[in-house]
Amino acid sequence: MAKLSQASSPSEQGDLFAVPEPQYRPDPDKVRRRLERILAEMRAEEKMVWDFSQRALYEKIFPDMTHYLPDEEGARYRADFEKEWERLATA
Repeated sequence: MAKLSQASSPSEQGDLFAVPEPQYRPDPDKVRRRLERILAEMRAEEKMVWDFSQRALYEKIFPDMTHYLPDEEGARYRADFEKEWERLATA
C-alpha cells in the first residue's frame, strides 16, 4: 500500500479536463510566398546548382508545405516543382 507521501500529486497526474493546445497552422500567404521563392530560384537556373543537403531539404519541405494550401492549389505547386526539378536534373 502506498504511503501518502509516495502518492502522485495532482500536478504530476495532469488535468483530465484541460483545454487542448491549438494546433499551429501556418499563414497560407506566407506558405505561397515561400513556395514561389523556391520556384523562382529553380526557374532562374539552367541546371541543378544546389548541393546535396539543399536538394534533400527542398525535396522534403516543398511538398510538405503544399499541404497547408487548398488541395487543388497544393497540387499545382507540386506539379510545378516536379516539372522544374526534372528539368534541372536532366540539364
